[in-house]
Amino acid sequence: MSRISQRIAAISESATLKVDAKAKAMKAEGKNVISYAAGEPDFPTPDHIVEAAVAAAKDPKNHRYTPAAGLPELKDAIVAKTQVDSGTSVNANQVVVTNGGKQAVYQACAAILDPGDEVIVPAPFWTTYPESIALAGGKQVSVFAGSDQDYKVTVEQLDKAKTKKTKAMLFVSPSNPTGAVYSEQETRDIANWALDNGIWIIADEIYQNLTYDGIFAHSPTELVPQVADQTVMVNGVAKTFAMTGWRLGWMVAPQDVAKAAANLQSHLSSNVANISQRAAIAALTGPREPAMEMLKAFDRRRKTIIRELGKIDGFYTPEPKGAFYVYPDVTRLLGKTWGGHQINNSLELCDYILEKAEVAMVPGEAFGPSGYVRMSYALGDEALLEGVQRIQKLFS
Repeated sequence: MSRISQRIAAISESATLKVDAKAKAMKAEGKNVISYAAGEPDFPTPDHIVEAAVAAAKDPKNHRYTPAAGLPELKDAIVAKTQVDSGTSVNANQVVVTNGGKQAVYQACAAILDPGDEVIVPAPFWTTYPESIALAGGKQVSVFAGSDQDYKVTVEQLDKAKTKKTKAMLFVSPSNPTGAVYSEQETRDIANWALDNGIWIIADEIYQNLTYDGIFAHSPTELVPQVADQTVMVNGVAKTFAMTGWRLGWMVAPQDVAKAAANLQSHLSSNVANISQRAAIAALTGPREPAMEMLKAFDRRRKTIIRELGKIDGFYTPEPKGAFYVYPDVTRLLGKTWGGHQINNSLELCDYILEKAEVAMVPGEAFGPSGYVRMSYALGDEALLEGVQRIQKLFS
């Protein structure tokens, strides 16, 4: 008899966190590793948010249990944000505040999936989606869109993947890991397809405020309001406000789904830490200038890394329009000998680059098919440039 349940034993360690941990371990050994692995801003959380948290910590009312689904003031702020940024009118009873976006994704899957239900997941995909689906008893059905499609799936691909068991699909725009942003028409077409087929949409909108070149990340529920009754929106403050460590996310769903998720959370973790909730209120209702300054820096770094990667023969990098990732297609580097060893996949390529150039990135195998690498440009300008220049020298 196994000591660990089959359900939990089947969970894979987060590939992005694994690579980041390896890079940090090498740094601890004294190596000058530059890491593009972790998807978190290098900026401190804005002062007004930290100050709100400090004040909250000193207030005894925050030292006690509060409603499992979230503080009323925060839920109201999320309702307002959903109206402004997602173009969708919701009520506070549709909001569940969670311990980061990951918990929101898991609870969305747990609330709507039964064993055997299929979920269409556009690939490349974030590493947590497959595990959340599997824990809920669902089955992932991947639909791959490569660099030739700017990493965006089509309605035709979705329709081909649909079966009688299809219960839901993931919609992620801007995308982790690719930075791709679906256009208004592409989003409308997908939303209408889901509506016509009675398929749930789990819309991960964590990067919706990180877009460039005048691009806007449209929500399915904004463009096709009728689909709101079969849509769960996932979001949080981590990326926009440099609050990854505060662990504050949320889900917005039809009232029955939100209640089911809140019931689950009441047993799983109860309320999110009140200090983090108070900080999130300050983030959502306070000045946006600090977030806009971070966005300008990300845009500058985006342009730098695209320009410099373009100098490496074998790297093809579609220009991302959102988030803070690039996802180079490196298939032309595979099947060749580098450093005396034949490199056959992107996992081996990333190991080679880490060993020889002390640059860490995440291989495409973590997000779907091999032949790609993910690089976060949410790191300092100097380190970002030096890391790419090391890769340039390695393959010159």
